[in-house]
Amino acid sequence: MWDFIKERHQQILYNAFQHVYLVVLAVAVATVIAIVAATVVTRLPRLAGVANMISAIGLTIPGIALIGLLMPLSGIGATTALVCVCFYAVLPILRNAVVGLQGVDPTLLESARGMGMSELAVLARVRLPLAWPVILAGIRTSVQMSMGIAAIAAYAIGPGLGSYIFTGLSQTGGKNALNYALVGTLGVVVLALALDLVLAILGRVTTSKGIRV
Repeated sequence: MWDFIKERHQQILYNAFQHVYLVVLAVAVATVIAIVAATVVTRLPRLAGVANMISAIGLTIPGIALIGLLMPLSGIGATTALVCVCFYAVLPILRNAVVGLQGVDPTLLESARGMGMSELAVLARVRLPLAWPVILAGIRTSVQMSMGIAAIAAYAIGPGLGSYIFTGLSQTGGKNALNYALVGTLGVVVLALALDLVLAILGRVTTSKGIRV
């Protein structure tokens, strides 16, 4: 296996970069979508049940089935992979964002409004900072899940390490079948752990000391 990696290390590193880039881009887009949607939900509490239902139902859809539905619309390649990963990435962030924003003490919000803050200022300077630890927990869950979904998205010729896994499966019994599968699988695991560590550090840096656990 070590010889296999040495012979292909440049391509492996490139695919690893593509995998991380796909996940980070999808989660970034998903975070914006989820926070905007959660803000609307908290302004209209009756939508909270709908948001939770969408999150629950969305997570039951098999990734390979969603890719099959997307390919006739967005074709084969990176676009389908990005849409697929982004779809799943939104769900845990949305759920946590709703919980986090709803959990902010109403008296703090009233105090902020009493100081003359606009609703946008209250959101940016009070609600989001206080809800950020809960939102970040959702982002970390989303990243871990997205690493696996991005590997499945290689079925649509998407970028990343998933292509090694599918190559290994397609060459079952072949000389390098196991090496391809192991490199793809272990690579995804290592990248997932590395990104989670980065997010843990980010959480320490961006969370106010007053609410840090």
